Amino acid sequence: MSNSFAIIADKIFTGDQWLNNKAVVINAGKIESIVPIDDLDKSIERKNYPSCILAPAFIDLQIYGAFEKLLAVYPEADALVKLNNYCRSGGAAHHMPTVATNSQSVFLKCIDAVRDYWSQGGEGVLGLHVEGPWINPVKKGAHPEQFIYKPLLQNVKELVEYGKGVIKIITLAPEICDKEIIEYILAQGIVVSAGHSNATYDEAMLGFANGIPVATHLYNAMSPLQHRAPGLVGAIFDHSTVRSSIIPDGHHVDFAAIRIAKQVMKERLFVITDAVTETDAGIYKHHFTNDKYEADGILSGSSLTMNKAVKNLIKHCNVEAGEALRMCSLYPAQVMNLHNSLGKIEKGYSASLVILDEDYNVKDLL
Repeated sequence: MSNSFAIIADKIFTGDQWLNNKAVVINAGKIESIVPIDDLDKSIERKNYPSCILAPAFIDLQIYGAFEKLLAVYPEADALVKLNNYCRSGGAAHHMPTVATNSQSVFLKCIDAVRDYWSQGGEGVLGLHVEGPWINPVKKGAHPEQFIYKPLLQNVKELVEYGKGVIKIITLAPEICDKEIIEYILAQGIVVSAGHSNATYDEAMLGFANGIPVATHLYNAMSPLQHRAPGLVGAIFDHSTVRSSIIPDGHHVDFAAIRIAKQVMKERLFVITDAVTETDAGIYKHHFTNDKYEADGILSGSSLTMNKAVKNLIKHCNVEAGEALRMCSLYPAQVMNLHNSLGKIEKGYSASLVILDEDYNVKDLL
């Protein structure tokens, strides 16, 4: 037991259930066991967190920058260091830096930045989320139209091959991209997410049938649910397995709309922050306004952290605390096929854990 230590908190949420009077024993970065506190070896080191919750660390699959260093403007390792620090402050030990529609050179530089960050031993970054430029200009949101286009397979191959091992998610509009493009991206082990799309219900369902498993920020920048035109939102609701991210900041989506979506989608709905940072450089001029960011008067990003998202889900969306924690940990892990190592407190899983106080403020992160 010399290399082991135990974490003790008032309540433990394993990802499946709530436990009391238990300790989590960790050895070499892995969860070794969950045992009654009274059964702990007397010689083992103990880390006590009274009046706290121990839960799986959060995973944010869409975030653009932090501390005035937007990755697309500063495609360098230091921007990812700052991003990692921001994510950790909100309880996210793992995250997916995101670059929105931009020039090809910016995408390539962001790929290089991730590789450089990893080569320096940087932690937390799971890979790169490429959002656009193969989206529908009708639903561009804050994305600049001059860089949006319908791709040929060769365009896609050039970016994907350069980003091999780095690009892990691509958001695209299914009605803009041919079936062979979607199949090619999926075959490279990259998650395809439907977003910034004006797809009809039928077009969206065809995209899902072609293998698209996920959608990007439900409701935002997508064809809405209407009674004679169910759109992408309706297709997501109606599908049995497609997941979607959502931004629970109260600005991107009304809390009532989140409650409705949760009732329909249940475990298929997961959280992203979609957080940006103040910047005057580059093509995205994000400015902080009333607890959110705008670019040229258009809502362009949130100021969320993952623990704030948990609070909002519990307080405003009638989501049970354990389910709110799953939406920020286990479900994102499932999207990335990491659910056998992250998102649960279970023997053999990574000891990637967050300690929260009773108000869901972050006290510590492993």
